[in-house]
Amino acid sequence: MDRRDTPFLILLALPAVIVFSAFFLLPLARLVMVVGEGRDGLATYAVVLTHPRYLESLVATMVLSAGVTAVTLALCGVVGVFLTRNRFFGQRLVVAMLTLPLSFPGVVVGFMIIMLAGRQGLIGDLTQALTGNRLVFAYSMAGLFVAYVYFSIPRVILTVMAAAEKLDRRVEEAARSLGASTWRVTRDVIIPGLAPALVSSGAICFATAMGAFGTAFTLATRIDVLPMVIYTEFTLNANIAVAASLSIVLGIITWVALAIARSLAGTTVSAAA
Repeated sequence: MDRRDTPFLILLALPAVIVFSAFFLLPLARLVMVVGEGRDGLATYAVVLTHPRYLESLVATMVLSAGVTAVTLALCGVVGVFLTRNRFFGQRLVVAMLTLPLSFPGVVVGFMIIMLAGRQGLIGDLTQALTGNRLVFAYSMAGLFVAYVYFSIPRVILTVMAAAEKLDRRVEEAARSLGASTWRVTRDVIIPGLAPALVSSGAICFATAMGAFGTAFTLATRIDVLPMVIYTEFTLNANIAVAASLSIVLGIITWVALAIARSLAGTTVSAAA
């Protein structure tokens, strides 16, 4: 590279540096300073990890996000491959319906779950008519789980369908010609071929579920997930240091998940090649 091009390249990179600093580095630095200025200083992180309420909310959020990720990957893996390899009337409509939640904010998704499984929801009306008891789970962890899965499906299925289109069908045919069963072809050919897409989309699904606020705000009346705890500590309790430390812990967890996914996706790509 010619040294005379250096000023020009710096000029091109300057907008990206400014945006990165303004929307990431400076807010993150401010969060760290807020924690240090709190009553307990940097010991606030220990409080976050030892206080029963904060620790329980952290564990519950991680378990919920992991469960949402696992179920979403399983559903989208099967449905994505099926939609890619089969043509039928109304297929485009099915794909459009599966990707429709992309246009919905979290509050709308939460409201839809209330209409489905809330006190006046469809499931409650059906169970009342059939059993005499009204089933209501919209405001519990189960309702939040269903909402997160519904919200996550479009992000995963589009990635899976794009990866499934690139799978080499000849490898599967060769495996079947050698006597491999459908299960073995799925386990040894299809899943490894989809692995990079599953890992990357799964990491995004996990990170999204960890930090989702709008849906949790609409539904989480009796449960504590980390975004709601952060909101409560900041707005109702004015415990800004704890809210900042919880935000940093949440950011670290999602960053680690994404970093691991990038590493695993690269490894699976190399292995597949």
